[in-house]
Amino acid sequence: MAPVKKGILERLNAGEVVIGDGGFVFALEKRGYVKAGPWTPEAAVTHPEAVRQLHREFLRAGANVMQTFTFYASDDKLENRGQNLKLTGVQINEAACDLAREVANEGDALVAGGVCQTPSYLSCKSETEVKAIFKKQLDVFVKKNVDFMIAEYFEHVEEAEWAVQVLKTSGKPVAACLCIGPEGDMHGVSPAECGVRLVKAGAQIIGVNCHFDPMTCVEAVKKMKEGVEKAGLKVHYMVQPLAFHTPDCNCQGFIDLPEFPFGLEPRILTRWDMHKYAREAYKSGIRFIGGCCGFEPYHIRALAEELAAERGSLPAASEKHGMWGSGLEMHTKPWVRARARRDYWETIMPASGRPKCPSMSTPEGWGVTKGHADLLQHREATSSQEMKHVLEMQKKAKSSA
Repeated sequence: MAPVKKGILERLNAGEVVIGDGGFVFALEKRGYVKAGPWTPEAAVTHPEAVRQLHREFLRAGANVMQTFTFYASDDKLENRGQNLKLTGVQINEAACDLAREVANEGDALVAGGVCQTPSYLSCKSETEVKAIFKKQLDVFVKKNVDFMIAEYFEHVEEAEWAVQVLKTSGKPVAACLCIGPEGDMHGVSPAECGVRLVKAGAQIIGVNCHFDPMTCVEAVKKMKEGVEKAGLKVHYMVQPLAFHTPDCNCQGFIDLPEFPFGLEPRILTRWDMHKYAREAYKSGIRFIGGCCGFEPYHIRALAEELAAERGSLPAASEKHGMWGSGLEMHTKPWVRARARRDYWETIMPASGRPKCPSMSTPEGWGVTKGHADLLQHREATSSQEMKHVLEMQKKAKSSA
């Protein structure tokens, strides 16, 4: 029999560093297995080989957690705005659990079942209705015996609280992440208060994921930590940010950037940026450190390499990567061999190669969130009348920017 793995809380209680995986939705969209717009994870059923391979690459890069590819896998999202997949949430969630477990068993990784925000909440459905959606997903995760639960990508702390309250009925450890920055959630609740509310709802691990770059997310988690400690509460902390620089973002994060989602590549963090992020997160007391949209396996490897001393080992993928570019000593060109040193890569200022492009953008913040008519969701496809309305809104927003 295989040895019993330590659980997520056992690892964190011992002060271990847990490396999360990366952004499946964006990575698989670039590979041709996810459609941008709905961002749903039916590839777990239709193209399991693609999902399995990405899990394996993150495992090889050093990830200790295989998150089920179940982002936006609730039935209300799978049926939203004309989507007709002929697949149920149960089918997708079950397939995703099987793939994550298969790969986790190939190494020392745990499986985390994940739920996220719902169209039903944005459409002002009741607490009972929204919780029923989470419960339906949870039933699959319990059946498949995932190791712990993650409620992630919540713009509103209220919905995240509801998710945590449902997930904790499983008896499994629960982590909860909001997609917020230092300004707080979309209703203006501060990170400090958000943190306290998540802990009181029952989460044993709290933090931030997506919407902002690593240093911004670390800053938001630090504010959460301050609030939790001031309230006399104890909890573990996690962070899984974007792999894009977002200094110009407002409260809504990168989805307000005009480049979202198809023009973000110039903003991608280098592997050396990831070293700085991993170290800053660790210094801030965060021990569950991973990534979200934009994170590829080489980014995760960089986190694992930066924290190799604390973790006691390098990831398998480091056999093909000389630390701080040392592999370049084998290059044929002498000027490239001269770059085989840490001080070169730690101080480099990468150029974009786009002389006519600005360094930052003007976010298209429309100022709408849950409760606004423009965010009411429906099963029918977006109509031409609705498109006319959003184009008019876009024009108005740009003229007032």
